[in-house]
Amino acid sequence: MWNLLENSMPNSYFQFKQFTIHHGQCAMKVGTDGVLLGAWSDTTACHHILDVGTGTGLIALMLAQRSLAQIDAIDIDAGAYLQAEENRQLSPFAERVQIFHQSLADYTPHCTRRYDLIVSNPPYFVDSLKCPNRQRNTARHTDTLSLKELLHDSRRLLTHQGRIALILPYDQREMLLKEAQQEELFLSKETAVIPTLNAAPKRILVELRKEPLSSSVLADTLTIEIARHQYTEEYIRLTQAFYLKM
Repeated sequence: MWNLLENSMPNSYFQFKQFTIHHGQCAMKVGTDGVLLGAWSDTTACHHILDVGTGTGLIALMLAQRSLAQIDAIDIDAGAYLQAEENRQLSPFAERVQIFHQSLADYTPHCTRRYDLIVSNPPYFVDSLKCPNRQRNTARHTDTLSLKELLHDSRRLLTHQGRIALILPYDQREMLLKEAQQEELFLSKETAVIPTLNAAPKRILVELRKEPLSSSVLADTLTIEIARHQYTEEYIRLTQAFYLKM
């Protein structure tokens, strides 16, 4: 099972060290993907950050904890917007985070701000069987936000030196690089995420920029578990500022 947090969350909330995420009204609960992206994304010299498809607001609040940036977060789903707004208001970072009930397509044409970092844990199911839950379909399937649309609009919203950070299934890496090339975005950093020792990569964390780096792309791997609930030192270092028991 990929979501390492799923079975340990009987409550309608998840307690982190500096904030609490309520997720009872949100289709997508707190999960490993969001934690990875929030902890991995480079916040260096970030003044303004945009979280696309914020869901519970988890990634936005993680980035607020890791930076002094002003953070905007958007979500097309009304339930997710209300849940993220609740979590924002209860957090110590409320003054630096704003939540908007908008799709990226609607947000982009009217946004005058340019972002140093845009993050997204985007929907990634393409042409796959849907479940009866409309909220969950919106959060998981690409009907409302394709990868091409995400990259195209995000590029428009970046500062010249801005970057885009995403997490996707590893088997979508080549598709991502193809779409990035078409949008004139360049890979600057990638991490292949391996769930357990000797397993194949399950996710890919990527950073894209408008301009190619003069140096080579930073590429590495991250293994999460040695055995069930026995985490690697590298995963602990990445997430210990957030998890209560790390």
